Amino acid sequence: MAKLTGQRLAGQRLVGPPPMRFSTQTLLLQLGVVALVVVLTSAVHVWLTYERLGREAENQALTLARTVASDPEVRAEVQQISALPGTPPAAELLAGPLMAAAEGARTRTGALFVVITDETGLRLAHPDAERLGERVSTDPSEALAGKEVTTRNTGTLGPSAGAKVPVFAPDAGSVVGEVSVGYSTETIGQSLARDVVPIALTAAGALMVGVFASFLLRSRLQRLTLGLEPEEISTLVHDQVAVLQGVDDGVIGIAADGRISVFNAAARRLLDQPDLTGLPWADAPVPAQLLALTKADAAEGDAVELVAGGRVLVASARKALHGREDLGWVVMLRDRTELQQLTRQLDAVGTMSTALRAQRHEFANQLHTIAGFMSIGQHQQARDYLARLAATGPLKFPVDQAELLQDPYLQAFLGAKGVEADERGVALRLGPETLVRGQVTEPQEVTTVLGNLIDNAVNAAVAGSAPDRWVEVEVLDGPGTGPDGGTLHIVVGDSGDGLPAAAAGGGADAVFTEGFTTSARPVRAGAGHGLGLALARQLARRRGGDVRVLDPGSPGGPGAVFMATLPGTTAPHEAVPNGSPPNEPVPTETTPNERGNDA
Repeated sequence: MAKLTGQRLAGQRLVGPPPMRFSTQTLLLQLGVVALVVVLTSAVHVWLTYERLGREAENQALTLARTVASDPEVRAEVQQISALPGTPPAAELLAGPLMAAAEGARTRTGALFVVITDETGLRLAHPDAERLGERVSTDPSEALAGKEVTTRNTGTLGPSAGAKVPVFAPDAGSVVGEVSVGYSTETIGQSLARDVVPIALTAAGALMVGVFASFLLRSRLQRLTLGLEPEEISTLVHDQVAVLQGVDDGVIGIAADGRISVFNAAARRLLDQPDLTGLPWADAPVPAQLLALTKADAAEGDAVELVAGGRVLVASARKALHGREDLGWVVMLRDRTELQQLTRQLDAVGTMSTALRAQRHEFANQLHTIAGFMSIGQHQQARDYLARLAATGPLKFPVDQAELLQDPYLQAFLGAKGVEADERGVALRLGPETLVRGQVTEPQEVTTVLGNLIDNAVNAAVAGSAPDRWVEVEVLDGPGTGPDGGTLHIVVGDSGDGLPAAAAGGGADAVFTEGFTTSARPVRAGAGHGLGLALARQLARRRGGDVRVLDPGSPGGPGAVFMATLPGTTAPHEAVPNGSPPNEPVPTETTPNERGNDA
């Protein structure tokens, strides 16, 4: 039963009328407010006009009453009648001077009535002759007490706005009667009707303007909200915040006015900056490569690589448009550091495969030698040859004095680099000052720095004019006295032609500029050129060390000499449990590249 009821209610909701749109609700509310304001304003104006006309009628009546009450003939006649023991008959009053004076004033001014009474309130003059000698319908006590009053009363002749003025005796200050003058409220209504016409026209015009403005506001509201309802806008805002703050890619939104409108958490983390929302994009403390992406002449969609905060970032920018409306720019930041680490690991595997391929020929020759001895029956010579191979090892890295490196990680890494260099006709050797007594604790960063320096040196030796091609590496570890470990000192020289004249002219540090390379191939996003030395220097400086040029070299050789200092990257053997090497199964290395800032 409950299930059927729920289905029935759901069906009713489905077939019911759709909810009114927010813009329509807003329009109706605005129209209601405008109409209410116009009606209230008009009503207040009409009431004020009515009050003004009533006061004008009262003042006019007061003036006429004063005029009649101050007439000497009227004063004398009222005194004379008041002195009589009774009231004269109505016929006598109708033909008397008071009636003539009152009717003459009423006729000239258009008043509803002009009434004269004695000191007791009996009518001595009245527009209706049948009312003569009767007491007035309204209270005359205040006027008979000597006060002038204005009134709005309903008498025998209907509603009126009037005034009562005392009549004083000619020869004394005593009150002998009073004069009442009134103007019909119908007359006031006629005057109000004449004044209401422009009020009504004004109200109608104001109402039309309000309606037109309401429709304009509704249209603008629909354009600003893109036709979305408030609930939809709220949902979009929540979704936007959830998406922007949840993604690993950095997102920077630049509004059409040039201010940063979006700067998500990933962008703050990747650029190592606080929230820059609201700041002008041109003044934002971000790398210049990012600012260049949003220039008017920038090619939309082109990605650039840059180094920020020890990370390799790929940045791209796109124009944001809604129809024909320019919404600004959206800059995307992607962290390529982990990808490069994986790439270096794959390169290390490739380097070891190259080393195995180079040694395969030597191993095959040794097998052929043993097979030759066996085929000619020289069994003893074959056994002696195998004994020598067992003592020395069938394979050998072409790096002399590798025993000076007591760290197995450095031995394997430099051995693989030696095989790779030997394949390119370059001899990789260790310098006489090489001595590593501890073990590497930060192999990833050591690989990045040392690998880039060796790769650049090998490329320089290959491209150099010297017939004897070599690369010399000196590695020396300093003892660590604190919890951060010891310092690794690296010096790499080569037989190349030194740094380019352009770099020498701009200073040796020009090779550490992002994008600098001597490669004949163009630098593009993802090409792997122009970032190696910049990244190596940033990594070293982040640890408190540095990478610098000791000697720029000279044409014809020897080539440039680089020195790197990496604090906190080594530790004594006893500091590593069981003397085991760091937990790095495969030594990582950098991608071979050309001379200069290449990675």
